Amino acid sequence: MVKQLVITAFFCFLGNVLPAQTQLFTAKNSEVDFFSKTPIEDIKALNTKSSSIINTDNGEIVVKIPVNQFQFSNKLMQQHFNENYLESEKYPHATFKGKINEAINFTKAGTYDVSATGILNIHGVNKEKTIKGKLTVGDGILNLNSKFDVLLVDYKIDIPKLVFKKIAEQIAVSARINYIPNKK
Repeated sequence: MVKQLVITAFFCFLGNVLPAQTQLFTAKNSEVDFFSKTPIEDIKALNTKSSSIINTDNGEIVVKIPVNQFQFSNKLMQQHFNENYLESEKYPHATFKGKINEAINFTKAGTYDVSATGILNIHGVNKEKTIKGKLTVGDGILNLNSKFDVLLVDYKIDIPKLVFKKIAEQIAVSARINYIPNKK
């Protein structure tokens, strides 16, 4: 009887000392697109091959985008994007690694205004950036929608003078990321 009491007390103690199991949410095929508006030509592309993970215990978020998976309606534009501007063979991924700034109750359904501050890496250049968005929590899933701008000069993306009027210096980026609980 005493032995059972000691064992029970030990497991109760462990339950109070050990942290709760970390809950990770992953997304494997999200949508990230960008849009460039100029007087001569609008440029847009869509990527459905990005991946992401959110740790609900500490609010850490990572997004990884394979650069060569952006699809353009004009294949020549897609080729120039990969070879001349983003150099996707040399810099195959764009990433964001950061932390959600707000305290979110990931167990309470609702839509929350959020921001995450971290390092955005594009074209091999790291820049600290705060990205705002809306996070919807419900039925064991998370949906994150975000819009932000990227200045090409910040990431050392050179635009040749010949096509300078065709490509905007600031690109509008949108992301729609749907997360599910990570299977262990």
